[in-house]
Amino acid sequence: MDKPLRKGWTTGACAAAAAKAAWTAVLTGDFPDPVCISLPRGETPCFSLADRHLGDGWAMAAVIKDAGDDPDVTHGATIQATVRRGAPGSGLVFRAGAGVGTVTLPGLPLAVGEPAINPGPRAQIETNLSAVAPGTPRDLTVTIAIPGGEALAVKTMNGRLGILGGLSILGTTGVVLPYSCAAWIYAIHRGVDVARASGLDHVAGCTGKTSEQGVLRLHGLEERALIDMGGFVGALLKYLRGHPLSRLTLGGGFAKMAKLAAGAMDLHSKATPVDPAWLIGVAADLGAGPALLDRLRPATSAAQILGLAGDELPLAPAVAARARETAMAVLAGGIAVDVAVFDRSGRLIGHAG
Repeated sequence: MDKPLRKGWTTGACAAAAAKAAWTAVLTGDFPDPVCISLPRGETPCFSLADRHLGDGWAMAAVIKDAGDDPDVTHGATIQATVRRGAPGSGLVFRAGAGVGTVTLPGLPLAVGEPAINPGPRAQIETNLSAVAPGTPRDLTVTIAIPGGEALAVKTMNGRLGILGGLSILGTTGVVLPYSCAAWIYAIHRGVDVARASGLDHVAGCTGKTSEQGVLRLHGLEERALIDMGGFVGALLKYLRGHPLSRLTLGGGFAKMAKLAAGAMDLHSKATPVDPAWLIGVAADLGAGPALLDRLRPATSAAQILGLAGDELPLAPAVAARARETAMAVLAGGIAVDVAVFDRSGRLIGHAG
C-alpha cells in the first residue's frame, strides 16, 4: 500500500517561524527552539532552528525549508529572518536580504521596489510577531534572506515576472500540498498580471522550451509575453477568462496539444495520458482509409500515430484546430486564439487560428 504523501511548509511559514524566534530573542535574550507558529487555517507547526545570532537590539534566526514530498525548488533552503528594533512610530518594515528578490515590474501584488515578500507571508509574520508580546509596539525591521537564493531563482519564473535578485517569499496558507504545484500556477497567474500591467495585448502559453522557441520564431514576442505553463493549460485559460488580453497563443508538442484537443486541462502525463483511440478517431474523420486505420490501431503513443500517418493526413493541423476550439470554449469569447503544434525538433507542423 502506498504511503500518503507528506505535506510541507511554505517559505512564508518558515520566514514567520524564523522571525518569531528572532523577535523573542530580542525581547528575552533566549531563542525558542523549536519555535512554534500559528497559520491561517489553524495549523501550529514547530520548527527547529538551523542558526541564531543575537546582537544589541537585533537577532537573526534561521530554519530549513521542508517542502514535504513536493518537488519544490526551495526544499532544503535556509530561510533567515533578522529582526531589528526600529525608530518609534516606524511600524513594521520588510527588507529583502541576500537571495530574496525585489519587484521591478508592475502587475504583482506588491509595489515596484518592494521586497518580494508576498502579502500572505507578511501577514503571517506580523501575526506571529504579535503573539510574542501582545501590546508591545512593533516598530521593527524584518529582513528575510535565503543564502543561495539568487542561484535558485534561475530555476523559477521570477525573472520574467520582474522579480530580480532572488526568490519570492510565498504561501497563502503556509502549507505546501504535495504536487499541487501551487507555486507554478501562481507564477502563471502573475505572468498574466505583469503582461496586462505592462500594456501587452498578446501572450503565449507554452508547454516547454522547444515550443517556446518555436512561438518566438512564429510571432516575435518579447520575453514578458511568454508564459511557461508546462501542462497547466487550464490554469492559464481559466485565469485569462477573468483577466483577459486581446490575444493568446498556445504552443506545444503534438502529444500535449492532442490532450488539449481532446478536452484535457492538465496536460501532464501523470494526470492525463494520451488517448490513442481518440487520435485514431481524428484520423478517421480526416478520411483515413481502412489500410491506414489498420496500421494505426496497434499504436500506443501520439508519436507513433503521427509517424504512421505521415504526409497522408493533416493530423497535426487537425489537432491544432481542435485544441483551439477547446481553448476558446473555456475562454468564452473576447480573446483571439491561435494554437501552434511543434515536433521534437521545433518545426511547426500544425497551426490554427
